[in-house]
Amino acid sequence: QVQLVESGGGSVLTGGSLRLSCAASGYAYSNYCMGWFRQPPGKERERVAAVFTGGVGTYVADSVKGRFSISQGSAKNTLSLQMNSLKPEDTAMYYCAAARPPCVVSGPQSTYMYWGQGTQVTVSS
Repeated sequence: QVQLVESGGGSVLTGGSLRLSCAASGYAYSNYCMGWFRQPPGKERERVAAVFTGGVGTYVADSVKGRFSISQGSAKNTLSLQMNSLKPEDTAMYYCAAARPPCVVSGPQSTYMYWGQGTQVTVSS
């Protein structure tokens, strides 16, 4: 069974940076789509960034492009989200998620069947 554990959330001031990490275990396949999603208070969950661990395919939402970057560890079972120039509107619960192959990094959220518990990011002005 796949398990995803996020870490690295916290509270920062506008313009600050945070780095989120996701550690995955229990994979039965060689490659997955893995991504970061977020859900601001009172709003729907949205995709922030995603990659295909096989090396082809990356997605970054327009709202964070140029500020956030997604990367995977050399062992493919770790995923990071570097968040720079944070804004109050980035405040949300951030989740790591994975989809089994075949998958598309920008595919429906419903294809992401494995989810972590989430880590809170709060940006204050």
